Amino acid sequence: MLTFTEEILLLMLDDDGLFLPIRGGAVEHVLAGAVLMDLAFANRIDTDPQQLLVLDGTPTGNPMLDDTLARIASSGETNDTRGWVDTLAREAAPGIRQQALASLVERGILETQDAKFLWVFRSRRYPMIDGRVEREAKLRIEDVLLSDDAPDPRDVAMICLVDACDLLSDIFSEREVERARPRIEQLRKMDLIGREVGSVIADIEHSITLAMAQISQ
Repeated sequence: MLTFTEEILLLMLDDDGLFLPIRGGAVEHVLAGAVLMDLAFANRIDTDPQQLLVLDGTPTGNPMLDDTLARIASSGETNDTRGWVDTLAREAAPGIRQQALASLVERGILETQDAKFLWVFRSRRYPMIDGRVEREAKLRIEDVLLSDDAPDPRDVAMICLVDACDLLSDIFSEREVERARPRIEQLRKMDLIGREVGSVIADIEHSITLAMAQISQ
């Protein structure tokens, strides 16, 4: 089974293996939230509105998750979920992204291709070798959003991440997303980490909007 972090990265790639344009600050915070979700589902951490706690500091065997687990366990700080999402987004997101991409390449799901641009700059893309995992993820999301049945907690968590970085519009039409919005809002209330990720990103966007408004005055 893929981690949340690996799965959300797959959904961020277009058909050419390039990353989709995602609103500023969202990628880092979504990756941070994804790792925390992975640790929560591995029963290593627990969260509530006041704090994030380490339940079990035993390594999971996944270096990407264990790096974050060790960081939280050794911090000696009392911090809530939102605080850890923000901290990991600032300090660990690039490493998380590279570890997750390397894992997807190692699993034979993606490959790396480097290309020169103007004979100097290099661009890297990650074409998909095996698209079944991505298709299955999209089908799970579709099934949950179009059904009134009790959803699987993992699917709820994934939908919260996908919605936080506005990837639903790359899976569904604008009309379908609008029709599913009440269901999405219902699901967002079920997952604390996903809710906090979305809240942080919304605050960042609000700050950018205010800054731009002041500049234009």
